[in-house]
Amino acid sequence: MSSVATEPNAYASYLIQQDWNAYTPEQHAIWRELVSRRMPQLEQHASAEYLNGFHQIGLQPTELPDLAAVSRRLQPVTGWQSTPVSGFLPADAFFAMLSARLFPTTIWIRSRDAMEYTPEPDIFHDVFGHVPMHAHPVFADFLQHYGQLCASLTQPDDLERLGRLFWFTVEFGVIRERGQLKVYGSGLISSHGECTHVVTGGAEIRDFNLDEVLNTTVNVSEMQPVLYAIESFEQIYEAAKQAASRLS
Repeated sequence: MSSVATEPNAYASYLIQQDWNAYTPEQHAIWRELVSRRMPQLEQHASAEYLNGFHQIGLQPTELPDLAAVSRRLQPVTGWQSTPVSGFLPADAFFAMLSARLFPTTIWIRSRDAMEYTPEPDIFHDVFGHVPMHAHPVFADFLQHYGQLCASLTQPDDLERLGRLFWFTVEFGVIRERGQLKVYGSGLISSHGECTHVVTGGAEIRDFNLDEVLNTTVNVSEMQPVLYAIESFEQIYEAAKQAASRLS
């Protein structure tokens, strides 16, 4: 794994502690229900790398994750940590954390009346949706490199285009495994509606093409009409390396 010098001041003020003992029985019950709703579909349609990572980092279906415990299992594997933050981060802080292999993780859990959708990421989206993939060495390297690349950009248009690479991989990524389409992006992993839309043929699946991805406009308010399937995680790591030359 690679390392990079980062500026902690970019994100230090957003770091907090998770008080796991403060979670209520109802909050644990919401986590348990969310996991039980998603796992049957994911066991059939999620990538092997996601499912392996779920067990590797020790996520429990019955209780909310202890982020310190997750990081103790994750860090020796890929160097990543699931790091509690106070909420939504500005771009410079977010990219600095990715560059340091620190994944900014919210600690709140959605309410029962928002089980299907919450506009802001919660611990279910962040940990259940994202963190298992951080146990995969190539994906872990890709995500760090992505953070480094974004941290080096100064033009808003370049950041917007590179944000589409994140959207179509980290958030809404699909992969072909042994001839079958599997999901690995957190937006598909954590959302039953989004995942069902994809696995039932609601989205057009195109071969991953970096130029096309960088130029595809994203509409976050609708089900995704087009997604880009990769053949391996090495493919998106190489794409991240090539992305700088595609930008202005």
